[in-house]
Amino acid sequence: MAERSLDLEAVRAFIRIAELGSFTRAAEALRTTQAAVSLKLKRLEDRLGFRLVERTPRYVELSAQGTTFLDHARRLIDAHDRAVAAVAGARQRLTIGISEHVAGPELPALIARMNAQDPQLLIEIRIGTSADLLQRFDRRELDTVLVRMHVGRSDGEVVTDEQFGWFATPGWQHRAGEPLPLATMAEPCGVRAVAEQLLDEAGIPWTEVFVGGGVMAVAAAVMAGLGVAALSPRMVPFGAVDVGPRLALPALPRLPIVLHTRVQDSRARGALAALGAAFRGAVRS
Repeated sequence: MAERSLDLEAVRAFIRIAELGSFTRAAEALRTTQAAVSLKLKRLEDRLGFRLVERTPRYVELSAQGTTFLDHARRLIDAHDRAVAAVAGARQRLTIGISEHVAGPELPALIARMNAQDPQLLIEIRIGTSADLLQRFDRRELDTVLVRMHVGRSDGEVVTDEQFGWFATPGWQHRAGEPLPLATMAEPCGVRAVAEQLLDEAGIPWTEVFVGGGVMAVAAAVMAGLGVAALSPRMVPFGAVDVGPRLALPALPRLPIVLHTRVQDSRARGALAALGAAFRGAVRS
């Protein structure tokens, strides 16, 4: 039995390879080298007596045995982490960044969902722009970020997407012959960039009349009658209306919400799974 005991760090490496589909990304997540990750996997495969991963020049794919072993590997690591946490008596910290355009009125319910998943998990949440949060994630200041899909990045997991509209206060009228007055978030903001690009392509003159440091400020400017803003229906105050069809404004696309994480252990991943599920429900409702 002793000869069949498994190296837990090698098991963690296998899980990260399976989740990220890449030795390079797994190495980055584990803060080590690709060679070290490859060596851990080889030792694990040698100990088990079968291949876990089929390697090709373009991608990484689990073998049939690897697919079967993955669930057992996650349970093993989860049991280990829970045992260590119980003995240490310390609460594990999970630091999450959530974009201004993603965090909405449902945030308290989402936090409650994560807490219900694991009450012993210490959750720390930071709110900011997608660009700022992604930079902080890349600097390893945040464990996880939930942001709008960012131009130039293809990593992360798409959690859901949602429709945007051109919102204004009821009764607001656009003065003929004048540029469309826009209330926007401060740069850099992906939603702002998409909205302005669509107006330019449609040949619709526009001008910024308000720049807010957060979505709540932009929504307040809309309800104050300053102009129009590109917002998710979740984010607008009760009573705001979508004036896009009436003003013949270009349709805004559905914008993806993406989860970027380097979390490895099963406890934190369980909380993130609960967050994703709750958020998908909030967007659909």
